[in-house]
Amino acid sequence: MRFVLRFFGFLFSVGAIFFLIGAVGLAYGFWFYSKDLPDHAQLANYEPPVMTRIHASDGSMIAEYARERRLYVPIQTVPKLIIGAFLSAEDKNFYKHPGIDPEGLVRAVVVNLRSGGSREQGASTITQQVAKNFLVGNEKSYERKIREALIALRMESTFSKEKILELYLNEIFLGTLTPGRNLHGIAAAALDYFGKSIHELTIAEAAYIAALPKGPNNYHPFRQRKAAVERRDWVIERMALNGYISQADAEAAKKEPLNVKLRVVSPNSIASGYFAEGVRRDIAERYGEGSLYEGGLLIRSTLDPKLQAMARKALVDGLVRFDEARGWRGAQQKIDLAGREWGLALAEVPVLGDVQPWRSAVVLEVARGQAKVGLQPRREASGQVVKDRETGLVTADGIKWTRRSVDKALAVGDVVYVEPLADKQGQFRLRQMPEISGAIVAMDPNTGRVHAMVGGFSYDQSEFNRATQAMRQPGSSFKPIVYATALDNGYTPSSQIMDSPFVLDMGPGQAAWAPSNYDGKSGGLRTLRYGIEHSKNLMTVRLSNEIGMPAVTDYARRFGVYDDMLPLLSMSLGAGETTVMRMTAAYSMFANGGRRIKPTLIDQIQDRNGRTLYRHDDRKCTTCNAQKWDGGAPPKLTDTREQVLDSLTAYQMTSILEGVVQRGTAQTVKAVGKPLAGKTGTTNDAKDVWFVGFSPDLAVGVFLGYDQPKSLGNAATAGQYAAPVFRDFMQMALKDKPATPFRVPAGIKLIRVNASTGTRAGGEGGGTILEAFKPGTAPPEYVAPEPQEVPQAEYEAPGAPAPRQALGGGLY
Repeated sequence: MRFVLRFFGFLFSVGAIFFLIGAVGLAYGFWFYSKDLPDHAQLANYEPPVMTRIHASDGSMIAEYARERRLYVPIQTVPKLIIGAFLSAEDKNFYKHPGIDPEGLVRAVVVNLRSGGSREQGASTITQQVAKNFLVGNEKSYERKIREALIALRMESTFSKEKILELYLNEIFLGTLTPGRNLHGIAAAALDYFGKSIHELTIAEAAYIAALPKGPNNYHPFRQRKAAVERRDWVIERMALNGYISQADAEAAKKEPLNVKLRVVSPNSIASGYFAEGVRRDIAERYGEGSLYEGGLLIRSTLDPKLQAMARKALVDGLVRFDEARGWRGAQQKIDLAGREWGLALAEVPVLGDVQPWRSAVVLEVARGQAKVGLQPRREASGQVVKDRETGLVTADGIKWTRRSVDKALAVGDVVYVEPLADKQGQFRLRQMPEISGAIVAMDPNTGRVHAMVGGFSYDQSEFNRATQAMRQPGSSFKPIVYATALDNGYTPSSQIMDSPFVLDMGPGQAAWAPSNYDGKSGGLRTLRYGIEHSKNLMTVRLSNEIGMPAVTDYARRFGVYDDMLPLLSMSLGAGETTVMRMTAAYSMFANGGRRIKPTLIDQIQDRNGRTLYRHDDRKCTTCNAQKWDGGAPPKLTDTREQVLDSLTAYQMTSILEGVVQRGTAQTVKAVGKPLAGKTGTTNDAKDVWFVGFSPDLAVGVFLGYDQPKSLGNAATAGQYAAPVFRDFMQMALKDKPATPFRVPAGIKLIRVNASTGTRAGGEGGGTILEAFKPGTAPPEYVAPEPQEVPQAEYEAPGAPAPRQALGGGLY
């Protein structure tokens, strides 16, 4: 008995020694691995990278920018179905364990041994995964696992289970469905995999997303479809076992197909590449690249998707119209189809993604006066080319613009663009990418909100924005600034200027500067109105010389056309360089009564928490927050915008620019059938053609020209090429709008005058118009002359010159 007692005493002593050694070892290990653990408390203020989203004015999305595609959702808004799916898949004891789960560890070992690794189950809790993702990293080592477990224990003592779950559901990587779109968090995954918000997901869809954390590539919906369905169904079964759904619901969910599909690109994003890039640049300049790609900014832009689509169509049609008139240049490229499947061969050819409804095609056969073409195959999200092949025909109707027969224009292997013929099923019209480029901008003249902006034929082809980045000569479209300067400084629309040759001595050894009118003619004394309506260079130069180029330079700066224009007479004819955006904003100030506007692509910017960072409309309303209405006048917004031009002068210019449409160089615009005003602009050698104009509520600028400036043709004018683009756009934009006339401000007097002389109309005959005069500047009443007998000695032969009037004097 004594021996037995001694033996057990010995065992106890040895056990105690080992226990003490183990305890000391554990304590040392705990100290060793804990001494430099990262501070988990920092997670309390953690803000993960969240993508910035840009919306159009109607709320539709036009662009997203992110390094990690994530939409942060608070745990309170996450549906219980989503939570149940992730807990069933990843950590069913989440609400029971202290951060590590011994039961889960044992269960994982058993399952992995039984399955032979075919259904691998991990032992990391959700808390451990948060520790790994945020603080420890992905290094595969026992040391990392120990540190991960220690941090998980600390996190559980610091944060609530809801906070830990919120971090997990928003941080977890959930795959890459399409290249470049790395999905983080449940909200981004729901959008990309199913095109839904998390609140719209079905049981099967929630289960599939919850199946992804173990290895998104292993369960890719296209490349690993069978494994993806098996994993999804396993999660569904676990959800039923854990009581989150009924067994009947589980069986029904497992019968659903894996309805993952490529996220449909918004039609807005196709047409608005230049606009979205403009917003992106603005945000990057304001807040930096970090805020743009990680800050989760919510941007409401000024884009009107309908007007944007109209603007793109009008510009593209104008560019194509010009380009096709110069003939067919041949195929984009040629591919050898010998021994190759045409669909795979064509799929290798780069294609522009923003030229719908144009489609890339390859010529398969040319016979009997028509060409059979194969259309660019579609691709799955996996990158695989869809096997179905679509073909069509290009007949004589679709190629007649080339002025060639089909067999002369096309050959087998030619890669071309085609467009479906709306009235002929299966037939296509041959297209070619235009060499000429251009831009169009449409904005609200009262606020500067840009509703549409297209900076070229295709953003995919060239990201250079010709609306904001191209510095081009505006030509005669600058003339209204000169005439507005004169009207603001004592001239009237009926003031007369000599339309006659002008020569400026440029100094010793230099040739004299002698501008001329477009038609090479001159016509004597003419009114200011006539000078604009018929775009007379000689009148404009003489007027600029009279009022002084320093004054013109000042007004050009006020209108924002140029920042620092040289006070040279040639600049009065638009010889400087500016942008379409600036010119459109300048004309807006004629339409809005002379008040300064600042063009903007952005209405409002909010941070990830909904706090407003920026609003374009900064007007103040001190009485808008009244608790109740006391029967007084309604609140008024205070307009603090600078008056850059007298409101009466602004209307006079508007009236004159209406005349350009009615009687002058832009009569093609009359086809719109609504009150419109504007001015053409054609530069030397017709390297640039412009039309800038407006209705009471919409200002539009159009420019066409080659990127490397060259003549558009000896006879090319803005009236031929730029004005029709404006016309086509306005016909679409104003189709359902009433014919609203321009508002006549108080103080303006409309008086009928002789259109040729500007004198008050009387009984002498000839064309008359209603002219706008400021107070005290109207011509005197017409008094019919008394009949007199003219002495024979004083008779002047017909055609003798009239007595010369003072330039710019006019009648006031």
